[in-house]
Amino acid sequence: MSNALKVLVHGTGFAGQGHADAFRSLGAEVVGMVGRTPHVVNDVTAKMSIPYGGTDCVEALQECRPDIVSIGTPGGAHYDAIKDAIAHGAHIFCDKPMATTGLETRELFDLAQAKGIKTAFAASFRYMPHVIHAKRLVEQGIIGEPQEVECISHFELEKDIPFGWSHRAEDGGGRLNNNFTHKLSIVTSVIGETILAVSGDVRDDLERAPIVDGVHNFKTRREHIPEDLNDPSLNWGKSNVEWSYTVLARLESSMASEPVSVLFKHGGLQPRFNEDHIAFYGSEGAIYIKGHYGSGPFFVFGKDKSWEERELPADIAADAPKVKGDTEQCWHYLIREFLHDIKGEKSLDYPTFDDGSRYQQIIDIIRKNDSWVDVQNLAAGR
Repeated sequence: MSNALKVLVHGTGFAGQGHADAFRSLGAEVVGMVGRTPHVVNDVTAKMSIPYGGTDCVEALQECRPDIVSIGTPGGAHYDAIKDAIAHGAHIFCDKPMATTGLETRELFDLAQAKGIKTAFAASFRYMPHVIHAKRLVEQGIIGEPQEVECISHFELEKDIPFGWSHRAEDGGGRLNNNFTHKLSIVTSVIGETILAVSGDVRDDLERAPIVDGVHNFKTRREHIPEDLNDPSLNWGKSNVEWSYTVLARLESSMASEPVSVLFKHGGLQPRFNEDHIAFYGSEGAIYIKGHYGSGPFFVFGKDKSWEERELPADIAADAPKVKGDTEQCWHYLIREFLHDIKGEKSLDYPTFDDGSRYQQIIDIIRKNDSWVDVQNLAAGR
């Protein structure tokens, strides 16, 4: 009999398969996989040599008796799966979002807390090596007191990607759920976890997308864009989520005497001119990381008033999981710490359902889009 922790995976697409690979590589035993479509579940479990495959979550829990449930389905399917896992008493690793409303996420957090269940929330790009490097240097005081942060990205996503979960709020779609969560996790990991205030604006500049059969894997959806978008027989689905957002936040930091101002600017459909980046500005210097999630290169602005590129420290490079893909590397890093914690071993802090719930409540606030002040009728100045 194996003493390895047993994992049941929800989801057969990119995230589900990625979670399974990560848990296996870290010594856990993937005992089953649950999906929506029988023939897809059968194909994926056969390909990955997973002993159990099914479409019924409760039945899978009874058959597999997992220690951990890993959820990698679209966000609209997370709520029930998490509740089932909590009822079973399993620890839970969940991709973002936990659920589609802040109220639901708080309920899930409270249920897990009451049962003593450990949870991990996969806003995991905080584990990019250059982000870890930034955290170290900021803590060492290289930029002085943190004052400002900016996260700028433009993705120029194809507007005709087939209609699916990413277009629907009720299914966990939208750029706040699938981009902002990572950015917020990155910034809080470096500056401090206490979010004091937020204000934001969102825009749905997509409006509609073609409905196409056969799309299963999120990573390959571009391959299914119809060749003739003017075909009168095409059906179209209506988007009801944001594809661009601008968010302002204030964070408390133990390294700063005043709240740190943060700008998050993302255009999902807008073209990129200069590089996406994350920048941390302080009273004595700055850090600039190229890439929307901090993939690098990495630069420091110091007392000599010039920018200097910095190499990744050898210990941070050596500690990074040796897998292809930034997403996969960050999953491995988070799951490693999660497993350490479950086993009672020393682990680093990692995002939990507490973070996931706070993030979703913040997203609800931003989506209300009601922080504007009408200035049309101000008296003219003289």
